[in-house]
Amino acid sequence: MPYNFYAFLDRMKYIRRWSLMRSTREENIMEHSQQVALFAHALALIDREIFGNTPDVSKTVLYALYHECSEVMTGDLPTPIKYFNPEIHGAYKQLEDRAADKLLGMLPSELAAALSPCVKADTDSREYKLVKAADKLSAYVKCLEEVKGGNAEFKKAKESIGRELKSKKMPCLDYFMQNFLPGFLLTLDEMEEL
Repeated sequence: MPYNFYAFLDRMKYIRRWSLMRSTREENIMEHSQQVALFAHALALIDREIFGNTPDVSKTVLYALYHECSEVMTGDLPTPIKYFNPEIHGAYKQLEDRAADKLLGMLPSELAAALSPCVKADTDSREYKLVKAADKLSAYVKCLEEVKGGNAEFKKAKESIGRELKSKKMPCLDYFMQNFLPGFLLTLDEMEEL
């Protein structure tokens, strides 16, 4: 019997993000997940190596890698709609959970058991909180790139997400933003000069 889990996840490249906004460059949930995994890895390392906390770095990266996989079935619901009211948010969360279960059902039982904690992450864990911060950081970088490219469509989102990131009170996130975020505003030539 063939299993379709990985074939379905490969279709993440067709799910477009920021569907309500005009973008200078489209972004899909596959590339977004890869960026979130990179940022989550960085945050977990900073949290552990610089601030002495004990996140499981591998678990953090796996949570990030799979954090959008249910959207291959649900699509990427725009933030203003997803958070319009608690009822919509709750219903969408249930839909995401069903999609995750359906995806896990496309695996041999042994693999489904092993992947379930990644696809359905422990939302109370330190690792999940790092992934959520990395997810917001990815959205902020998208806004920076769009505004830098002259697209004023992302100006308000940049301001709003920037405030949200600062309010998280996560030293590892603050460290990343202070030390790594400025590079995203540079041109290639400026990066090479440093």
